[in-house]
Amino acid sequence: MQDISIIFDLDGTLVDTAPDIHRALNHSLIHAGRETVDLDIVRDMIGLGARMTLEKGLTVTGGMPDAGTFEALVAVFFAHYEEHLSDNSKPYEGVIDALETFQAEGAALGVCTNKSIHFAKALLADLDMSRYFKAMTGGDSFKVKKPDAGHITGTLDLMGHKGGKAFMIGDSINDIKAAHNAGIPCIAVSFGYTEIHVRDLGPDHIIDHFDELVPLIQKLV
Repeated sequence: MQDISIIFDLDGTLVDTAPDIHRALNHSLIHAGRETVDLDIVRDMIGLGARMTLEKGLTVTGGMPDAGTFEALVAVFFAHYEEHLSDNSKPYEGVIDALETFQAEGAALGVCTNKSIHFAKALLADLDMSRYFKAMTGGDSFKVKKPDAGHITGTLDLMGHKGGKAFMIGDSINDIKAAHNAGIPCIAVSFGYTEIHVRDLGPDHIIDHFDELVPLIQKLV
């Protein structure tokens, strides 16, 4: 796999981050005097960035506040999340084995997430996963972010991609659209964070477990 580049989304793809995002959201909702929301509901609110997650949480618990109050709650959310970034987040089953195999076979690996790069790098460092990736980019790494093709192509450039096949592994419409906009196939996981099941979002392939990823890519290349 010397000429293969594989880009991964982070939240809902490599790592189940919902428990810690859930806690940060409920902390913010309590601060706002709102009811809390269940973890299963929050899983469908993740994927478009923390601000959108907070906006969705506020909407379902009474509606959006004024702009100033919302910005204050964004700050509350981020402060709590930074302190509890990896308390309960963990890589999905099979992820580490797959990364080890790809790395051993010479594939270039990268992360392309709409999460702030500060949080993405800190989370991957906490989980001892940074060592697998040649490049990590977040929603604030470029002037554009997924689903814009530039987020994918910019990540590939940082990975040293010079041609050969490239794949995007993700869990949401942003991942699928970004990959297709950049002209590369998207392999979607069926267990991530999306309100609409990935089978209805047009990925090129779907896996139900990370154990399926290595043999699928070996077949495709």
